Amino acid sequence: MRRVSKLKGFLDVFKVISIINLILVSSVVLVVLILLITSLPIVFRDGVVPLTRSIWNPVSEEYGFLFALGGTIVTASLALVISLALSIGLAVIYAEYIPEKLRPVVKNFMDLAASIPSVIYGLWGLKVLSPLLRSYVMEPLVLLGLSPYFGYPSPTGTSLFSAAVLLAIMVTPLSSSIIRERLVSIPMHIREALYSLGLMKTEVVLLELKYIRRSILTAIAVSYSRAVGETAAVAMVVGNVVNPHFFKVFRPGYTISSLIADQYPNAEAYYYMVPALFYAALVLFFISLAVNFLLLKSGERT
Repeated sequence: MRRVSKLKGFLDVFKVISIINLILVSSVVLVVLILLITSLPIVFRDGVVPLTRSIWNPVSEEYGFLFALGGTIVTASLALVISLALSIGLAVIYAEYIPEKLRPVVKNFMDLAASIPSVIYGLWGLKVLSPLLRSYVMEPLVLLGLSPYFGYPSPTGTSLFSAAVLLAIMVTPLSSSIIRERLVSIPMHIREALYSLGLMKTEVVLLELKYIRRSILTAIAVSYSRAVGETAAVAMVVGNVVNPHFFKVFRPGYTISSLIADQYPNAEAYYYMVPALFYAALVLFFISLAVNFLLLKSGERT
């Protein structure tokens, strides 16, 4: 009777988990369907043309968001590079150099940084970070003659570069926590075996990072998804200007998220703007999906 009761309880838990998973999958499918159906008018009219041109003219109902797509990829990729270096560095310092008695305090501060609302990051980025980057990074590089490659900064410092740096700061606590927890959980006998080979601490750390490479890939996927989808903070520091030369990161620009946030309040006044914004959101969804899929496949091969 006890075995039957345990089996019944296990089946009940399995049913609940299955229902929850089914609801989650159905919700994602429903979101995709809503994005697709709402964007159909612009898809039937222009096809893939909005993906290939940088124009946003509601008066003539001409919409192309290549500038926002490029801005999204540039800012998220640059943020990912900066964030990955910071995340790995913080995780290594936490796991290898901070005394165990101080780790709970440091961990609490790192987790607190991850819980700060994005609008606060945005205000700080607008009033503090952007002017600092303009004065101490952008202007010196422009004086060195690099303006043809990076562009000229705006008077306030709002730019694609400022958005990328802000995104890196925002996603670092989350990605660092993933790497940190996996690094700390490496079995002690593995560390002892590495040190017994006479390896230096730097060599041990590099081998440990290789050992947890799947967790690093997970951190990359989570960070990139957060970076491409961040709206409030990015909209406050990116400049919100149609910039066909989105690769010149010192200039203001748009990301898809900031474009939607900036243009949607007036979108109902135009016939094709709402479908165009939903089309852009659908593209953003597939970008995030593709990145996660590629990283998942990479993790399976490692």
